[in-house]
Amino acid sequence: MNFYLKLSYGIYSGESIAIGRWLIENFISGFKGEMDMAQLNFQTLSFELKGEMLKVNLLNIFSTRIPLKELGKIGPFKFIDKNTIEFVDTYEHKAEKKFSFLLSKYFDGLVNTINGNKAIYVHQNSGIPLIGSVSFGIVYRNTSLIEIKPITSCNLNCIYCSVGEGKNSDKVDYVVEKDYLVEGLQELLNFVVEPVEVHIGVQGEPFLYADLIPLIEDLQENKQIRIVSMDSNFTLVNKKILDKLSKFDKLRLNVSLDAMDPKLAEEMAGCDYKLDQVLEMIKYSVSKGIKILIAPVYLPGYNDKELEKITEFVEDLGVEEKENHPLLGVQNFLNYKTGRNPVKAVTWREFYSLLEAVEKGKKIKLKLTPERFGIKKTKPLPKPFKEEDVVTGAIKARDRFANSCLVVAKGRVISVPNCVFREGKKVKVKITRDKHNIFNGKLL
Repeated sequence: MNFYLKLSYGIYSGESIAIGRWLIENFISGFKGEMDMAQLNFQTLSFELKGEMLKVNLLNIFSTRIPLKELGKIGPFKFIDKNTIEFVDTYEHKAEKKFSFLLSKYFDGLVNTINGNKAIYVHQNSGIPLIGSVSFGIVYRNTSLIEIKPITSCNLNCIYCSVGEGKNSDKVDYVVEKDYLVEGLQELLNFVVEPVEVHIGVQGEPFLYADLIPLIEDLQENKQIRIVSMDSNFTLVNKKILDKLSKFDKLRLNVSLDAMDPKLAEEMAGCDYKLDQVLEMIKYSVSKGIKILIAPVYLPGYNDKELEKITEFVEDLGVEEKENHPLLGVQNFLNYKTGRNPVKAVTWREFYSLLEAVEKGKKIKLKLTPERFGIKKTKPLPKPFKEEDVVTGAIKARDRFANSCLVVAKGRVISVPNCVFREGKKVKVKITRDKHNIFNGKLL
């Protein structure tokens, strides 16, 4: 007897990579006799044939490759569509377990297709906690503004980027499973208790995250979250995307518009940059009722004269500033060891003097403060260890920078430089930073 069974996997919540016990017990054990056809359908994976290899795409911009001969060992197969593989003449449980094993094995070779860098998929079964790193996961600085970071990647090469992200980046990239991130955030919200703003503030461009809109949907539905804010360069949005975003009344988009001159805007972006499209999408957002905050970075010697033009552009949008929703906020460029530093930063006194000069005669204020966003102090999250402590943990993944690893201990990740990657190896680490549950350590 032949049975036809379609299993829908989304690599999410406890099903990531490994086949969940629930699927086996509730689907497989319910069938009797031989099963000689299995159709596996994935929500966050898609497939392409590339010669003798199967290209597996994860969340649009990440991919790995599996040799077709490895698939052939499972049984004869064919592709029903880009998300579905059908195995013939093989037992259902065999197809599931072996394909799941292949995904686990070859996800070690996951890469970012934008820059070719190695990528790490942080999911429920990865063993990588969401708290401890400033690059991905959740950052809580003991205020009512909580940062979440589902991805590290950018489609631009901004010449002032504080973390050197973009097309030319050579760092390891991270992508976080949506449901894992939402569940981890809820645990923190249960601790904080108070209403909060959740800020999607990634090291890169959040619109590269394929699950962005489902993520915002989840945040919108959470009654404890009063505002959902997000930084974006706005080069990847279109009217269709903005139409979908317009239904989220908690959402505010912070757009990094750095210049009104097309050539200068492209120079600061470090690559092709369509200023006209960005301006059009900003205006369209306003017409759809989406809250917008224009957030240029002041880069001395570059866009000094552009701040006045940007302010006039914001005034012409005809939007009134409301409580907890500034319309314009200029950011001061700062020099970072990890970033691109085309110029020397000005002092804060010089920066504020510049803002005061631009503000003269304008209704809009350019200086941002926590009070303008309604951000307040909240109770600190306990730390499992503190600076100078020596802890034993396991090396779990490569960190963003070369010769650096993530060590996991007591539910936190610790960034450890000068560490050779040997997954699972137990090491002793001296904590060198513990502020806000962001941990760095020194290998002993």
